[in-house]
Amino acid sequence: MVRKKRRKEEKGGAGWLATYGDMMTLLLTFFVLLFAFSSIDVEKFKKMMVSFQGALGVLDGGKSLQEDPLPYGGSSGYDAGEERRQTQSTFQVDRELRSFLKDQEMEQDVSVIVDQRGVTVSLSDQLLFPLGGVDIRPEGKRLLAKLGEFLKGRIPALAVEGHTDDRPLRGGPYRDNWGLSAIRAAIVASYLVDAAGISPSIVQAVGYGPFRPVVPNDSDENRSRNRRVDLVILSKYPKQ
Repeated sequence: MVRKKRRKEEKGGAGWLATYGDMMTLLLTFFVLLFAFSSIDVEKFKKMMVSFQGALGVLDGGKSLQEDPLPYGGSSGYDAGEERRQTQSTFQVDRELRSFLKDQEMEQDVSVIVDQRGVTVSLSDQLLFPLGGVDIRPEGKRLLAKLGEFLKGRIPALAVEGHTDDRPLRGGPYRDNWGLSAIRAAIVASYLVDAAGISPSIVQAVGYGPFRPVVPNDSDENRSRNRRVDLVILSKYPKQ
């Protein structure tokens, strides 16, 4: 009589891996849900992912999040789209402004700079005011009137900023350069509103005195460059 050989029982040592894998999947899902329903703190999330990687031995290439900030400090979602529209509008105003200045043969009278705030049109105080004075010169009025007509209806907000050099004032009604720069900015802002019809609700005026020079105050030429009034076409009106 031939005896039947018993089949060797298969070892089940690897069965625990299935349970372990299920537990890890549930744990990962839990963290994903926590992440989805919370506000994102990039630094904290990085630390969490590194810790999670060390504990589970997974996500070898995921130690950091890629940060891709949008131009002009953009953010995600609706705000990102709004910021992109504002950025496009800023560059459009810049192109149109430069074309306008060229057509009006005003390129030598002003300088134009684009930065994170928007478009800055810088006007020399020699063009606008007599030395130490606050009455706008006739040629300054003509320039401001033309600029105002161009800006009217094109911009979301305008900041008029007055600047001086570092030399102390000698006499006059203003105690210091700060006061002089502030009143000049206010006068230019008022003129743009009155002469060009720019809405006063989108205009603000501020004086910085000698505290924001574009070049060091170490020569007469540089001091002349620092005495200026900037018209900053803001990408949006700053929050109060």
